[in-house]
Amino acid sequence: MARRLIILDRDGVINKDSSAFVKSADEWLPLPGSIAAIAALSRAGFTVTVASNQSGLARKLLDRDALRAIHRKLRRLVAADGGHIARIVVCPHGPGDGCACRKPEPGLLHRLARFYDVTLDGVPVIGDSLRDLQAAARAGARPILVRTGNGVKTVTTLPDELRAVEVFSDLAAAATELLGEHP
Repeated sequence: MARRLIILDRDGVINKDSSAFVKSADEWLPLPGSIAAIAALSRAGFTVTVASNQSGLARKLLDRDALRAIHRKLRRLVAADGGHIARIVVCPHGPGDGCACRKPEPGLLHRLARFYDVTLDGVPVIGDSLRDLQAAARAGARPILVRTGNGVKTVTTLPDELRAVEVFSDLAAAATELLGEHP
Protein backbone atom coordinates (compact mmCIF):
# COMPACT_ATOMS: atom_id res chain seq x y z
CA MET A 1 0.00 0.00 0.00
CA ALA A 2 1.37 3.43 -0.94
CA ARG A 3 2.12 5.67 2.03
CA ARG A 4 0.84 9.23 2.07
CA LEU A 5 2.22 11.89 4.39
CA ILE A 6 -0.06 13.74 6.80
CA ILE A 7 1.09 16.42 9.26
CA LEU A 8 -0.76 17.17 12.49
CA ASP A 9 -0.36 19.99 14.94
CA ARG A 10 -0.31 18.67 18.51
CA ASP A 11 -1.84 20.99 21.12
CA GLY A 12 -5.49 21.70 20.37
CA VAL A 13 -5.67 19.05 17.64
CA ILE A 14 -4.53 15.83 19.31
CA ASN A 15 -4.64 16.90 22.95
CA LYS A 16 -6.22 19.54 25.13
CA ASP A 17 -4.35 22.81 24.90
CA SER A 18 -3.51 24.93 27.93
CA SER A 19 -2.74 28.64 28.21
CA ALA A 20 -0.34 27.56 30.99
CA PHE A 21 1.36 25.14 28.55
CA VAL A 22 1.31 21.36 28.66
CA LYS A 23 4.40 20.66 30.76
CA SER A 24 4.23 16.96 31.64
CA ALA A 25 2.85 13.63 30.51
CA ASP A 26 0.30 13.86 33.32
CA GLU A 27 -0.96 17.19 31.95
CA TRP A 28 -1.10 15.84 28.40
CA LEU A 29 -4.72 14.72 27.82
CA PRO A 30 -5.91 13.49 24.41
CA LEU A 31 -9.02 15.01 22.90
CA PRO A 32 -11.94 12.61 22.42
CA GLY A 33 -11.50 10.56 19.26
CA SER A 34 -8.03 11.89 18.41
CA ILE A 35 -6.05 8.75 19.23
CA ALA A 36 -8.47 6.52 17.30
CA ALA A 37 -8.32 8.94 14.35
CA ILE A 38 -4.52 8.84 14.24
CA ALA A 39 -4.53 5.06 14.48
CA ALA A 40 -7.10 4.79 11.67
CA LEU A 41 -5.06 7.08 9.42
CA SER A 42 -1.93 5.06 10.13
CA ARG A 43 -3.65 1.73 9.50
CA ALA A 44 -5.02 3.08 6.20
CA GLY A 45 -1.52 3.81 4.91
CA PHE A 46 -0.85 7.38 5.97
CA THR A 47 2.57 8.27 7.34
CA VAL A 48 1.37 10.24 10.37
CA THR A 49 3.68 12.99 11.57
CA VAL A 50 3.39 15.79 14.11
CA ALA A 51 4.81 19.32 13.77
CA SER A 52 4.47 21.41 16.90
CA ASN A 53 5.63 24.77 18.24
CA GLN A 54 6.94 24.10 21.76
CA SER A 55 8.00 27.49 23.09
CA GLY A 56 7.63 26.06 26.60
CA LEU A 57 11.18 24.77 26.04
CA ALA A 58 12.54 28.27 25.38
CA ARG A 59 10.52 29.60 28.32
CA LYS A 60 12.00 26.84 30.51
CA LEU A 61 8.52 25.62 31.49
CA LEU A 62 9.55 22.08 30.54
CA ASP A 63 12.73 20.37 29.44
CA ARG A 64 13.50 17.90 26.65
CA ASP A 65 13.00 14.92 28.99
CA ALA A 66 9.48 16.08 29.87
CA LEU A 67 8.72 16.64 26.18
CA ARG A 68 10.01 13.15 25.31
CA ALA A 69 7.78 11.69 28.06
CA ILE A 70 4.76 13.47 26.57
CA HIS A 71 5.55 12.10 23.13
CA ARG A 72 6.15 8.58 24.48
CA LYS A 73 2.67 8.73 26.03
CA LEU A 74 1.17 9.88 22.72
CA ARG A 75 2.94 7.16 20.76
CA ARG A 76 2.02 4.49 23.32
CA LEU A 77 -1.68 5.40 23.15
CA VAL A 78 -1.69 5.39 19.35
CA ALA A 79 0.17 2.06 19.25
CA ALA A 80 -2.31 0.53 21.70
CA ASP A 81 -5.01 1.43 19.16
CA GLY A 82 -3.08 -0.23 16.32
CA GLY A 83 -1.49 2.88 14.82
CA HIS A 84 1.90 4.52 14.53
CA ILE A 85 3.25 8.06 14.62
CA ALA A 86 6.20 8.04 12.27
CA ARG A 87 7.90 11.28 13.28
CA ILE A 88 7.47 14.23 15.62
CA VAL A 89 9.27 17.52 14.97
CA VAL A 90 9.16 20.54 17.24
CA CYS A 91 10.24 24.14 17.22
CA PRO A 92 11.88 24.79 20.61
CA HIS A 93 12.12 28.55 20.08
CA GLY A 94 10.16 31.41 21.58
CA PRO A 95 7.88 33.73 19.61
CA GLY A 96 10.52 36.46 19.31
CA ASP A 97 13.47 34.27 18.35
CA GLY A 98 13.11 34.81 14.60
CA CYS A 99 13.66 31.19 13.61
CA ALA A 100 12.47 29.57 10.38
CA CYS A 101 10.86 26.62 12.12
CA ARG A 102 8.25 28.31 14.32
CA LYS A 103 4.85 28.24 12.66
CA PRO A 104 3.57 30.29 10.80
CA GLU A 105 6.96 29.78 9.11
CA PRO A 106 7.00 26.51 7.17
CA GLY A 107 10.36 25.22 8.43
CA LEU A 108 8.99 22.23 10.36
CA LEU A 109 6.92 21.16 7.36
CA HIS A 110 9.91 21.49 5.04
CA ARG A 111 11.98 19.40 7.47
CA LEU A 112 9.43 16.59 7.21
CA ALA A 113 9.31 16.88 3.41
CA ARG A 114 13.11 16.59 3.23
CA PHE A 115 13.15 13.63 5.62
CA TYR A 116 10.57 11.73 3.54
CA ASP A 117 11.89 13.08 0.23
CA VAL A 118 8.44 14.24 -0.87
CA THR A 119 6.82 17.39 -2.10
CA LEU A 120 4.27 19.00 0.22
CA ASP A 121 1.87 19.68 -2.63
CA GLY A 122 -1.53 18.47 -1.42
CA VAL A 123 -0.20 17.05 1.86
CA PRO A 124 -2.88 17.51 4.54
CA VAL A 125 -1.74 19.71 7.45
CA ILE A 126 -4.30 19.71 10.24
CA GLY A 127 -4.21 22.51 12.78
CA ASP A 128 -6.35 24.59 15.09
CA SER A 129 -4.58 27.95 14.79
CA LEU A 130 -4.06 30.48 12.05
CA ARG A 131 -0.30 29.91 12.25
CA ASP A 132 -0.80 26.21 11.38
CA LEU A 133 -2.84 27.12 8.31
CA GLN A 134 -0.36 29.82 7.26
CA ALA A 135 2.57 27.41 7.53
CA ALA A 136 0.69 24.86 5.41
CA ALA A 137 -0.21 27.44 2.77
CA ARG A 138 3.37 28.79 2.65
CA ALA A 139 4.67 25.25 2.16
CA GLY A 140 2.22 24.51 -0.65
CA ALA A 141 0.41 21.92 1.48
CA ARG A 142 -3.33 21.44 2.09
CA PRO A 143 -4.38 23.41 5.19
CA ILE A 144 -7.20 21.87 7.22
CA LEU A 145 -8.73 23.51 10.29
CA VAL A 146 -10.35 21.72 13.21
CA ARG A 147 -12.68 23.51 15.63
CA THR A 148 -10.99 22.04 18.71
CA GLY A 149 -8.39 23.99 20.68
CA ASN A 150 -8.21 27.46 19.15
CA GLY A 151 -10.19 26.37 16.10
CA VAL A 152 -13.53 27.97 17.03
CA LYS A 153 -11.84 31.35 17.35
CA THR A 154 -9.62 30.78 14.31
CA VAL A 155 -12.53 30.05 11.96
CA THR A 156 -14.02 33.49 12.73
CA THR A 157 -10.77 35.35 12.01
CA LEU A 158 -9.56 33.68 8.81
CA PRO A 159 -7.96 36.10 6.34
CA ASP A 160 -9.38 36.18 2.81
CA GLU A 161 -6.64 33.95 1.39
CA LEU A 162 -7.62 31.15 3.81
CA ARG A 163 -11.42 31.51 3.79
CA ALA A 164 -11.81 28.46 1.54
CA VAL A 165 -9.88 26.19 3.92
CA GLU A 166 -11.60 22.95 4.88
CA VAL A 167 -13.05 23.04 8.40
CA PHE A 168 -14.01 20.02 10.52
CA SER A 169 -15.34 19.67 14.04
CA ASP A 170 -12.31 17.69 15.20
CA LEU A 171 -9.49 15.41 14.12
CA ALA A 172 -11.82 12.41 13.94
CA ALA A 173 -14.09 14.19 11.44
CA ALA A 174 -11.11 15.34 9.34
CA ALA A 175 -9.70 11.80 9.39
CA THR A 176 -13.03 10.36 8.24
CA GLU A 177 -12.98 12.70 5.24
CA LEU A 178 -9.35 11.89 4.40
CA LEU A 179 -9.94 8.17 4.74
CA GLY A 180 -12.81 8.45 2.25
CA GLU A 181 -10.41 10.05 -0.24
CA HIS A 182 -7.54 7.61 0.29
CA PRO A 183 -7.57 4.53 -1.97
